[in-house]
Amino acid sequence: MKTVLVILHEGVEELEAVAPIDLLRRAGAVVTTASTEGTMHVTGRNKITLHADTVVDALGSTLYSMVLLPGGPGIAKLRTDARVLALVKAHAAAGSIVAAICAAPLVLKDAGVLAGRRLTGHQSVKGELPAIEEREKVVVDGTLITSRGAGTAIEFGLACIEALYDRATANTVANAIHFGL
Repeated sequence: MKTVLVILHEGVEELEAVAPIDLLRRAGAVVTTASTEGTMHVTGRNKITLHADTVVDALGSTLYSMVLLPGGPGIAKLRTDARVLALVKAHAAAGSIVAAICAAPLVLKDAGVLAGRRLTGHQSVKGELPAIEEREKVVVDGTLITSRGAGTAIEFGLACIEALYDRATANTVANAIHFGL
């Protein structure tokens, strides 16, 4: 069974969270959403309230097949959240897939898991991550998956499926939603 942990935070870019969650669940992954806020509800940058499955403090030491970080303006706070940094480090050390979109690669930088890795991200992070591949929608480097932003959320979700399962599964989900047809 493939398991995915998605970190939800105040100011999350809703599309960057919901699109990958939806696609991963269509592929058969067991996706757990965890709020960093201590409550089950998180309000995104566009004032859409998301209901998490749990809170970060209740996660314990469970390791998932993938940890996924959506971006949004809440990333500034997430970058200093010791719980999230520890989760990212633990998953990277265990060989789990670590996925981040938009500004969320900054959290990976702060967790110390980007050294020598290819990546992309939102243009706003180029100052801190000068090596981002600006023209790539999604960059997969082994167990690291990064993407540019809300406009690439579907490609990002499909890349996550391919990394967890295989290309055929990603293609099946893409066809089911008429993506690229």
